[in-house]
Amino acid sequence: MKVYMFPGQGSQFPGMAKELYDTNPTAREMFDRANEILGFDITDIMFNGTAEDLKQTKVTQPAVFLHSVILAKCSPDFKPDMVAGHSLGEFSALTAAGALDFEDGLRLVSIRAHAMQKACEANPGTMAAILALPTETVESLCAEVDGVVVPANYNCEGQIVISGSVDAVTEASEKMKAAGAKRALILPVGGAFHSPLMQPAAEELAAGIESVEFMTPVCPVYQNVTTLPTTDPAEIKKNLLAQLTAPVRWTQSVVNMVADGATSFTEAGPGKVLQGLVSKIASNQVTVNQL
Repeated sequence: MKVYMFPGQGSQFPGMAKELYDTNPTAREMFDRANEILGFDITDIMFNGTAEDLKQTKVTQPAVFLHSVILAKCSPDFKPDMVAGHSLGEFSALTAAGALDFEDGLRLVSIRAHAMQKACEANPGTMAAILALPTETVESLCAEVDGVVVPANYNCEGQIVISGSVDAVTEASEKMKAAGAKRALILPVGGAFHSPLMQPAAEELAAGIESVEFMTPVCPVYQNVTTLPTTDPAEIKKNLLAQLTAPVRWTQSVVNMVADGATSFTEAGPGKVLQGLVSKIASNQVTVNQL
């Protein structure tokens, strides 16, 4: 069974999707429509902007979404048995699988990006990658720290990202180094994604989600919050909103997809981050490739 997986923020790069735009008339129409919906020329930033230009959350999230969804929609081979996305990538997965139409998916991603940016400014925070420390140790050390710091991304065993206030993440990182972490690296991100500090963004995103029609996707979606498959629009909406402040449980999602019969994982979008993670989680059981 074939899984298509969709990457999140951080996979962007200058020149992303330009070849797709130049060679595929359907892709060109979709990108041009995206410029109209967003009210600015995102394709110019994607194709000609610098890495710094692409780092702005209001640009990054729609850019990664567009690259991923348009690539999938323009591929004659896109016939998924399951889909999943990492953080932002869950919106791409849902749109590619037909739970959201293209325009609604893009509008929600834009709302999410702006809401998260505002939450970052209201509640400054940061994130740190913790390498080579058991999951249970990371969780227990976060719980020992005063202030907000929580596991945010369970990427694979031995690679967990923590998120929270600057002081709490810094203190937790020092504790994790002392406990034997190979690295505890503060990440160059704009805020504390997938932590309680994103709560101010929830109301804005909730209003956006409620204003949009969600349909039954063509295949099960394994969502970040539950790690379980669903095709129920009401459940999809609830989990999509919860995802703002809850961790991305990527490891367990992949384990569950393999247990449910997945044999092939194809990454649709910029970069190869998810291929690397799947190779670490289920290296002997599945094949991984790029769309």
